[in-house]
Amino acid sequence: VVFFQARSEANDLFDYQLRQLALTLRDRTYAPSQFAEVLQGEEALDFAIEVWGPDGTELYESQPQLRVPGAVQLGFSTGEGPDGKWRLFAIQQRGLTIQVAQPMAVRSQLAFDAAMRTLLPFLVALPLMGLLIWRLVGQEIRVLESTARAIAQRTPEALEPIGTRSVPEEILPLVNALNGLLERLGGALATQRQFIADAAHELRTPLTALKLQLQLAERARDEGGREKAHGMLREGISRAVRLVEQLLALARLDPDAPARREPVDLAEVAEAIVQAHAARAGAAGIALEAHAQGPVPIDGDRAALETLLDNLVDNALRYTGEGHVTVRTRREGAGAILEVEDTGPGIPGGEHARVFDRFYRGEAAPTGGTGLGLAIVKRIAERHGAGVELAQGPGGRGLRVVVRFP
Repeated sequence: VVFFQARSEANDLFDYQLRQLALTLRDRTYAPSQFAEVLQGEEALDFAIEVWGPDGTELYESQPQLRVPGAVQLGFSTGEGPDGKWRLFAIQQRGLTIQVAQPMAVRSQLAFDAAMRTLLPFLVALPLMGLLIWRLVGQEIRVLESTARAIAQRTPEALEPIGTRSVPEEILPLVNALNGLLERLGGALATQRQFIADAAHELRTPLTALKLQLQLAERARDEGGREKAHGMLREGISRAVRLVEQLLALARLDPDAPARREPVDLAEVAEAIVQAHAARAGAAGIALEAHAQGPVPIDGDRAALETLLDNLVDNALRYTGEGHVTVRTRREGAGAILEVEDTGPGIPGGEHARVFDRFYRGEAAPTGGTGLGLAIVKRIAERHGAGVELAQGPGGRGLRVVVRFP
């Protein structure tokens, strides 16, 4: 582009010279016989000058050895003669016709030379710029490669942040994002290690109990002893199954992962869970009821919400002797409320925060629990953006668990 623009400007300049030369001859008063004297010695010019009289007679020709095409029009034109193409400019003055011509070959060579002189700095600078860019980019790439090698050589346990002292500014946001990911990954791995350690500890006790109960059943000498040992064994197996189910449910729930969203009616979920526990509640002499103020639609994961409510109802039935367990659902503004209220011993206020920790069981808690129910409830609520609150039941007795959905 630079070359063609420079060549075009050079051609415009040469046209201007043709015109100025012709106008210089026009603006002076010469007799036809004086042209040869005035223009003598101009044979070295790259221009050919011709003058014709009013009757078309040629009065002067600066370079007779060249066969220049005659003017066919006034102003600029391009003509072709035996010696090649010419650029022509013709004017008339006092009956005389003056033509200045320039060979296109000479003109093109001059334009080409002018364009090349304009282009030369670019031809010199571009390789230098390319070399400089290559060196600079290569230096940046070496930093990237060294960083990549450092990350590739790390062990899965090496989650310390990547050093940012020599990192180029352009990739610093990427490295900072990786450091943030490593930090979150370290936290997740620490949580998983703690979970595995707690699970191993909690599973060791029921499995050891099952082994002892099996040995007692094998050593029983009469039918009554064996039946008693088998009953204890069945109860131990039920507790172990419940613990494993709770562990698996907790392991599947990632608090950072958003819950699957679908339209769910909390009132329907509450009714289904109450029906599922009705027989157990009746056998224990507990009045289990569900109260809903019409449909309570929310967007959430129905299976997870059923697990949440199942754990709350199971805890209420487990801790309540003969009494009442009530499940309530209602709308509150744009959100929804889920409540499970019982008439059991409740939870002391000082333990309200700790009962959401995994495997934590209060001092007054009966045997047979896993310490995971409320931890699962809290994690499911977090995935739905909900909050969980604990309060005393009616009359200062029992426990009321309130889950507030946004």
